[in-house]
Amino acid sequence: MSKVSSSQIDRLKDKLKLNGYKLTPQRRAIVNIIIENKGKHLTAEELYDLVKIECPEIGLATVYRTIQLLEEIGIVYKLSLDDGCNRYELVNEDQVHQHHHLICTKCGKVIEVEGDLLDSIEKKLETKYKFKIQNHSVKFFGICDKCI
Repeated sequence: MSKVSSSQIDRLKDKLKLNGYKLTPQRRAIVNIIIENKGKHLTAEELYDLVKIECPEIGLATVYRTIQLLEEIGIVYKLSLDDGCNRYELVNEDQVHQHHHLICTKCGKVIEVEGDLLDSIEKKLETKYKFKIQNHSVKFFGICDKCI
């Protein structure tokens, strides 16, 4: 599990404040769980189950509202793996685009792909179509090494 640093919390507080919100204990608990489970792509229900351990009074509706708020202001990214469940991960402010994912169609394992694979294609598209690409999301579906 990743440890939540004070600089991460400070950046989060600043982003919330810029958008007119406060870092409530519930919001902090939810973000802590997302940070501590980096790379696990948790659903809202999985987040709720984990947050409830630290914050027993929290309700599922609060988790949903908080996730929606965090997504709207660019703190978390919603990832749909075409299985009917949305998953959430922290936005990496150091990356221009979201990272790509490999999804096993047998066991559901999600593997994050490091690096942006589409830089040269983006440049060609932007030039050809006079279109400024701001982001993209790529998912590759297949079978992981454990399921082969």
